[in-house]
Amino acid sequence: MSKINGFVGRRNFLKLVGVGGAGIGATAIGSKLLSGEPAVAQKPTTTEARPQPVNPQAALDRLMEGNKRFIDGKRLNPNQSKLRLQETAVAQYPFAAILGCADSRVPAEIVFDQGLGDLFVVRVAGNVASQTAIGSLEFATAVLGAQLIIVVGHARCGAVVAAVKGDPLPGRIGVFVEEIKPAVERVRNKTGSLEENAIIANVQYQAEKLAESSTILRGLIKEGKLKIVGGRYDLASGKVTLLT
Repeated sequence: MSKINGFVGRRNFLKLVGVGGAGIGATAIGSKLLSGEPAVAQKPTTTEARPQPVNPQAALDRLMEGNKRFIDGKRLNPNQSKLRLQETAVAQYPFAAILGCADSRVPAEIVFDQGLGDLFVVRVAGNVASQTAIGSLEFATAVLGAQLIIVVGHARCGAVVAAVKGDPLPGRIGVFVEEIKPAVERVRNKTGSLEENAIIANVQYQAEKLAESSTILRGLIKEGKLKIVGGRYDLASGKVTLLT
């Protein structure tokens, strides 16, 4: 079984989860489409953007160093050249995955000063670990080889505020708000700002949910191939503070 940085690789993902026969061939094509690779084999026009393997802590350090550059106004804007564009057209090997809020003020590649192919970003209002988000992160880690997931919440998150208020919501807005309410209840009687406490509790709750809800992610954690952490982004300063 071929692997990328010790992971199963695109063509073998479905074998890992037990799907056999003709489904594997079809899924091999599907996984290529998801990862940005061509469905039909083609001769690459440039070298693949295959990075050196990193460990989870090295991936976290790389992110936090990038955030410091962003805060200090010393962004390097790495991996944003035309050459990098061509490299990542062949394949992607993100070193980290982000579960972040869809808020327009929290673009992961900018606040962590990363470039094309560096981060696999899943964004949903309230940084909720929905089933589709979990599936995307399973793909990012087990297939693409990302060794870090950071759940990024942020100050003044509208989704968390809505969960705190508990008012009826129109359309499907209430779907993701409901998934935040268990975190709110954890801190409802805690001293201090309920909104701020709930933002932090929600990050921690969603991070826990990732490992608890996914046998794939849990297995990678046990093997030392994955770390899941939480962070709070400050809208005014741009700083990401890690949460324990």
